[in-house]
Amino acid sequence: MTVFRVEKNANYTVMSNEHLRNRDLSLKAKGLLSQMLSLPEEWDYSLEGLSRINREGVDAIRTGVRELEEHGYLERRRLRDGSGRLAGTEYVVHERAVARTSLPESDEPALDFPMQDAPVRERPALAKPGQLSKEGSSKDLSNTYSSKGARPRARCGLPEYACVAGDVL
Repeated sequence: MTVFRVEKNANYTVMSNEHLRNRDLSLKAKGLLSQMLSLPEEWDYSLEGLSRINREGVDAIRTGVRELEEHGYLERRRLRDGSGRLAGTEYVVHERAVARTSLPESDEPALDFPMQDAPVRERPALAKPGQLSKEGSSKDLSNTYSSKGARPRARCGLPEYACVAGDVL
């Protein structure tokens, strides 16, 4: 039987094995959480900061953070300044998974992610369009325009092409 022994002289981290033995977490999420637990509390926890100390990029770190958040090992809270604008994100890292609780009901609407109702689409009434004139069809019309003169006006006062067939003088 082979035994590996690790000599812990200095600069090591003591953490719970819970996340390491959680079969629902990917290896990426386990390693990311272990690294986050090893960092000092005042360290800048941001996606960019984590990507600077790892080979993975921001997108890979983001998917790991989302996985940790889904399993209750990480909470993200949006911080706002005095005027209500977003000022940053606060990350709370848990050594053991925390069950997500529902948010307390409030009289004020949540502004971060407002819920939108699906718009109601009314279907227009389907009807056959009416025939403009029963007296003649477009096949019966002849070209009476001269190339030099002005276009004739119809009885309706508009150019001939804009009137109903049969209104032409």
